[in-house]
Amino acid sequence: MPGTLGTLLETFPQERRVALIPRQCEALKKAGLEVIIEQSAGAASGFPDEMYVARGARIGSREDVFREADIIAQVRCLGANPEAGRSDLDLLRPGQILIGFCEPLTSLQECSQLAAAGASLLALELIPRITRAQSMDALSSMATISGYRAVLMGASQLPKMFPLLMTAAGTLTPARVFVLGAGVAGLQVIATARRLGAVVCAYDVRPAVKEQVESVGAKFVMLDVDAKSSEDKGGYAKAMDEEFYCRQRELLTEVLREQDVVITTAAVPGRKSPILITAEMVSAMPAGSVIVDIAAERGGNCELTRAGETVVHQGVTILGPVNIPSLVPHHASQMLSANITAVAKLLLRDGNITVNLEDEIIRESLVTHQGKVVHPRVAELAAVAG
Repeated sequence: MPGTLGTLLETFPQERRVALIPRQCEALKKAGLEVIIEQSAGAASGFPDEMYVARGARIGSREDVFREADIIAQVRCLGANPEAGRSDLDLLRPGQILIGFCEPLTSLQECSQLAAAGASLLALELIPRITRAQSMDALSSMATISGYRAVLMGASQLPKMFPLLMTAAGTLTPARVFVLGAGVAGLQVIATARRLGAVVCAYDVRPAVKEQVESVGAKFVMLDVDAKSSEDKGGYAKAMDEEFYCRQRELLTEVLREQDVVITTAAVPGRKSPILITAEMVSAMPAGSVIVDIAAERGGNCELTRAGETVVHQGVTILGPVNIPSLVPHHASQMLSANITAVAKLLLRDGNITVNLEDEIIRESLVTHQGKVVHPRVAELAAVAG
């Protein structure tokens, strides 16, 4: 008897992505999983119910999905949807497996509630950065979308054009774009801004990314700060001490004076985003320039950022967009669906759904299982908090 994977209509405000697109239904059925989709789950991202039915999925109510599915795929599980997501707790069955974003390092109470409900939660944020897990790396997928969209936001807000233009009315100089943080999002920012014709430079606390920055056409800005211990074993930036950030801000101020658009992407998993641009630094920027703070949801890299709002300070516009991937729901869903499908296939062994704790990917991304919070870091944080 094959297992069943279910996908739900997202209930987080303004969330337009869907965890499974029609194309992946065939791949899952071929792997041995039946698929049930909540009615209209994919409509906001451009995937109507008829497309799912044509690919072999069944359409049902939310209650049907919870009742029939062994695996439930969501964009936002309870931790990443703390208000509306609570209404699903009573629908969960012990032993059900959840796959999705859940902000496990900060949503400790929600993780405990899912454990109490008997659900096994696989957090997409905790997928290890190893070669075998690249197809499951949803953080990188969504960072790619965010980087692309952030450039368009900056370009549309800037009172200049991006490319160099030589016209009968004179020469228009190219816009200067500065990228703070050269992870996946930052590299996509560079590539997109370059395609639009901007002159791009970038800075990252990790000197090792200099080669990657230059490979996509940007100049790497070197600052005289000690950043030897700035990267963790997963390849993410680590939080540094305040003395480091003070020196960094001092040096960055001179760079910011020359920029038209600044896009900040620096994030530390499970921590508040570091303040890289102070109000004083914003004041040093030319009037009409724009800051797009991709890290706004975690407090922002700019001191003046307000999540979900636009702030104007001494002629400088600061954008604090939230949930950027949901602004490009079609392709964001396509990429996320491929990641989730790869995770779901990992749970299949000899035709059966199994939480194999010997598999590194499952073990490191598993937050709750058999009534307990089993992820060591999440359990440790929960113990400290409670």
